[in-house]
Amino acid sequence: MWEERADRTLQIGGELVPPGKNKLVKIDIAKLPTGTLIDIPVHVFNSKNPGPVVLLQAGLHGDEINGVETLRRMLADKTLNICRGTVIVVPILNVFGFIHFSRDVPDGKDVNRSFPGSKNGSLASRIAYNYANELLPQIDIAIDLHTGGGQRHNHPQVRYTLGDDNGKELAEVFNAPFYFSSKLIKGSFRNDAYKKGKTVIVYEAGESMRFDGDSISIACQGITNVLHHLKMLEGVNDAKTIVSQHLIRTRWVRAPRAGMFIPKVKNGMAIKKGEIMGIISDTYAKRSKNIIAPNSGFIFCINNQAVVNQGDAIFHIGQ
Repeated sequence: MWEERADRTLQIGGELVPPGKNKLVKIDIAKLPTGTLIDIPVHVFNSKNPGPVVLLQAGLHGDEINGVETLRRMLADKTLNICRGTVIVVPILNVFGFIHFSRDVPDGKDVNRSFPGSKNGSLASRIAYNYANELLPQIDIAIDLHTGGGQRHNHPQVRYTLGDDNGKELAEVFNAPFYFSSKLIKGSFRNDAYKKGKTVIVYEAGESMRFDGDSISIACQGITNVLHHLKMLEGVNDAKTIVSQHLIRTRWVRAPRAGMFIPKVKNGMAIKKGEIMGIISDTYAKRSKNIIAPNSGFIFCINNQAVVNQGDAIFHIGQ
């Protein structure tokens, strides 16, 4: 599936990590106005035995903290004691966004729309350029951890790129409640990696700036499942498997009018066509509108915004 490299000495941030060594290295990015240097900490676990190079990353959007906690927890629990191959762990990619509780960097640009980046471009573009050039040539696989945006809660799900059979296989092995193919987005890390022949799966769960215990636990176990599948962890994987639903079509249901939005269903549940999923009411209790399921399937994202505008995306449904 992936090339077994004879020489797996990695060079990151100007430092060498030979086989059999674990090391914390840093990728220099830029300085704050105070002169404080901002860098990206990178944990490298490089075993003595050949195998794939797997990148685990979170915090590409600085306010998406479930992935940050997932990787922090796995580092703290020392669950990445691999027996073959290499695991690279980047708990916070967008350090600027993280310290400002923001999806973006201070110039307002999205790092995940800035790949492959530019050495002399905007701050977001420079982060993307330095990061991609340091890591992408050296990896085979990446697991990119995300959450929903503000107020949008994603039920745990894994996305892969259509046509990447390896990605589809790993998405299924991850064993989240849902997995499906999604289109490549211009400027995204996954798009840039795909063009360079790398397999990337994206885990989406929870919403920004909120810890979600179930989402974090499923992420930890999903990563473990993938590493066991790649024979990078010793022993037997005794995790309980669930029925992971493979969604083949997805669609958004949007608010037909503005008002107070009250969901009547729970995220992750199955629904039937014609079922009432929620209501939108004016604040004076004069008019209300039922939100009807347009088809049968599963709800895998709910907008938790209490007051919505006409056209706002409120439910994501998959079949």
